[in-house]
Amino acid sequence: MAQTMWAGRFSKEVDSKVNDFNSSVSFDARMYKQDIKGSVAHATMLAEQGIIDVGESKAIIDGLNGILCDIESGALEIDPTAEDIHMFIEAQLTSRIGDAGKRLHTARSRNDQVALDIRLYLKDEIEEITHLTLELENTIIDLAKQHTRTVMPGYTHLQRAQPITFAHHLTAYAQMLARDLSRLADCKKRTDVMPLGSCALAGTTYPLNRRRTAELLGFSDITMNSLDGVSDRDFAIELCSALSMLMMHLSRFSEEIIMWCSWEFKFIELDDAYSTGSSIMPQKKNPDITELIRGKTARVYGDLQTLLVMMKGLPLAYNKDMQEDKEAIFDAVDTVKLCISTFTPMLATMTVLEDNMRNAAARGFINATDCADYLVKKGMPFRTAYKITGTLVKLCIDKNTVLEQLSLEEYRQLSELFDEDVYDAISLDTCVMQRNVEGGPAPQAVEKQIQLLEQTLKGYC
Repeated sequence: MAQTMWAGRFSKEVDSKVNDFNSSVSFDARMYKQDIKGSVAHATMLAEQGIIDVGESKAIIDGLNGILCDIESGALEIDPTAEDIHMFIEAQLTSRIGDAGKRLHTARSRNDQVALDIRLYLKDEIEEITHLTLELENTIIDLAKQHTRTVMPGYTHLQRAQPITFAHHLTAYAQMLARDLSRLADCKKRTDVMPLGSCALAGTTYPLNRRRTAELLGFSDITMNSLDGVSDRDFAIELCSALSMLMMHLSRFSEEIIMWCSWEFKFIELDDAYSTGSSIMPQKKNPDITELIRGKTARVYGDLQTLLVMMKGLPLAYNKDMQEDKEAIFDAVDTVKLCISTFTPMLATMTVLEDNMRNAAARGFINATDCADYLVKKGMPFRTAYKITGTLVKLCIDKNTVLEQLSLEEYRQLSELFDEDVYDAISLDTCVMQRNVEGGPAPQAVEKQIQLLEQTLKGYC
């Protein structure tokens, strides 16, 4: 069993259950690359500052690189009885190179070491999640380009409201994801600050060059208060908040896909590779991926709540409670990556049933507003036009027909302002084409929106 680093202070062994309770290696082992990277930079800086011998620094760095190669090749397994990944690597280093390995921890505490590791790790994860989100954004945009003239009903209160295009609907989600990308980029700025050199809480008497270490590790800045440097987890909470919003958007999109592939809508059909069947009903084709995403959203929300509640009552500086940050943020990161990487190909392979979308739009009186606007453009006050159009809708319902199929005589019984051009004014295509205001559903407006989105995405590439 690995010996604890504080063994000299205690006269008896810690109870085995306490060791198990205290251990974090089962989940922080994933940060082995970041821990080794941070240690290499620290050893380099210590030698440059004359704090340790250059030869010892080289032995430390070579030993650390050997440990990294052995872990990645499978030649070295991480000891599950180790207290954490930091102590495991240090113990391995000392066993390989002797006392020189013990000098690595000079002018460093596990408090600032773990704060460094998690920042390095989350910087890498933000980049990967950004890449996955960009892939999803591009998939949505490619799909939207194919459907700028595919008419469908737009909804409020889940009631058919006004005609839009499928491209317009899709780019609404592209806008949400664009904001998610912006939040991830913003969060990364506050994660990109190096805490190493804060030590346990009060810095050190050694002549460190913290900015040199930051340069070696690719950080843009260093933390400016040693107490805050070891106890700040805002960056993890902020990332989890951004991921929660990203999951909210995926969940909303998933909910619509669930509805759209039902027989009640039948706007799309999911590819067989991204659907499941029933154990008892042979006709079923279930959208399990989207249902799971909807469920996993709650999981990420729970991770955010864990982080917020964990930190809310902690005095400065480091407290053991903060060990709980990793499982929560790691789970949020893993869940988001899994959901996006599954959602994207599911969306790319689905079949869009354009005729069904248009038929739904035709039967929902979603051109009623355009009928009222027709009268307003001929001089009638909107409220009067609204009432007349409502009467026409009721007439259609009574006759089991639609506005386009009423006779001109039936129109003129309610207003002499109606003429033959009313049929062009209320056609679904006209209703969509004339909504050419910036941000609207007209093909030209959506195409402009797509262009602007593509320009925005270039900033993340």
